[in-house]
Amino acid sequence: MKRNAVAILLGITMILSSASAITNTGAVWLLIAPGARAEAMGEAQVAITDDAYASYYNPAGLAFVKHNQIGAMYAKWLPSLVNDMYYTFLAGAYSVPNVGVFGGHAIYLNLGEQKWTDEFGNELGTFYSYMTAVSASYATKIKENSAIGVNLKFAYQMLSPVATGTEQTSSGNGDSFHFGFDLGYQIRNLLNDRLDLGFSVSNVGPKIAFVDKAQADPQPTNLKMGLSLNILKHEHNDLSFVLDINRILASSHPSMDANENYIIELGNPLKTTYGEESYTDNWFVGIFTSFTDDWRYKGDIDLSGDYIIGGYDANGNEQGWHNAYGDRIDFVRLAGTEGYWVNTETDAIVDGPGTYSSTGNPVGWGDFGSNAGQYTEDTPEVGSAATGSFRNELRELIYNTGIEYIYNKMFALRAGFIYDKSGDVMSPTVGFGFIYKGLGFDFAYTGGKEGHPLANTMRYSLRYEF
Repeated sequence: MKRNAVAILLGITMILSSASAITNTGAVWLLIAPGARAEAMGEAQVAITDDAYASYYNPAGLAFVKHNQIGAMYAKWLPSLVNDMYYTFLAGAYSVPNVGVFGGHAIYLNLGEQKWTDEFGNELGTFYSYMTAVSASYATKIKENSAIGVNLKFAYQMLSPVATGTEQTSSGNGDSFHFGFDLGYQIRNLLNDRLDLGFSVSNVGPKIAFVDKAQADPQPTNLKMGLSLNILKHEHNDLSFVLDINRILASSHPSMDANENYIIELGNPLKTTYGEESYTDNWFVGIFTSFTDDWRYKGDIDLSGDYIIGGYDANGNEQGWHNAYGDRIDFVRLAGTEGYWVNTETDAIVDGPGTYSSTGNPVGWGDFGSNAGQYTEDTPEVGSAATGSFRNELRELIYNTGIEYIYNKMFALRAGFIYDKSGDVMSPTVGFGFIYKGLGFDFAYTGGKEGHPLANTMRYSLRYEF
């Protein structure tokens, strides 16, 4: 299937960020959850993971792997949208006595065949876009019931073999290379061997220049905290409840009008060096300031990116003028001029955009940005001001819950739920798995809102112990 490279980039960003409430980071594909066991449990794994997939969810879990393992998953990705995208994941864990457990994983996401065109729309050929990452892991026990782990990660993204227009990258084309690391901790067998706790922070590292190095994005640094509560623990029956809470540690704000003049300025109204333009902190700052950015700053948001708040009606037609409260203001043409107008409220003389009635007055100011009318449900820019409440930070928390019932250490039934208020994701998950003579098979089904690209998807994965 042929697609334009820019379109596929926007599509991947929209789909994955809506699934994870992340619209201001790069390499969001690193957050695709591997393994059907984890998916069936609502992706809640940080406290319970103890197999080859632990290198992804919490590298500390590798220390509790009972046997050397390998694991693999293959999935057609977003089959309801395209037919040539696929995701593969390969992981392993190997124990060295008195040293620790070594492991790692490799990810490959193929975006399919793209159409190469110039700035005039002329077709020049085709190429393939893909993204890949490799992680090396090490975990060791601190005590008999606690462990730490670390990943060193290298990722490569190939969007396009050539840059378009005026885009400039360090390599001269639309690819990028970056590195990062993950840290994890687990403690087990608390409360009479009933409670396990886990903590991890993943994708920590410098910003990513995906296409244009002047537009580098932060990595999707993700903080996870979770627990696993063993409800039933008998010889042949085991039932556990798991809960993860996720938070993206990327500090940013979109372009917003902080001083209520309906213009995005380069000055200092937010008392930062970034002015009212959008910004993201460096990773070593953002892991701290991400807990304050959504309540410290507020203002009407420039959703369309034209540096003006509002000015268009719902159909995208340019409108006239406004006052400080967004109300319509009547203007009259300044005698003897073509483009200057007099504010009837203040007698101020102004010039600028607007459509005008037969009497020469501008039509009322529109609430929408310049992309009004392009989407099914447009959001007005006028009146979109963030509340500046700490509740904005709480809205960005992502909750993953699940249960797992295991019979005779061979057969498992699982169910879970993914709740992401900011990303509008409320997805139930179910699945099962079994293991026989070291070979394990897992299946997961993800439901969700009708029309969501990730709803009604199935995943299969394998594990082998040796």
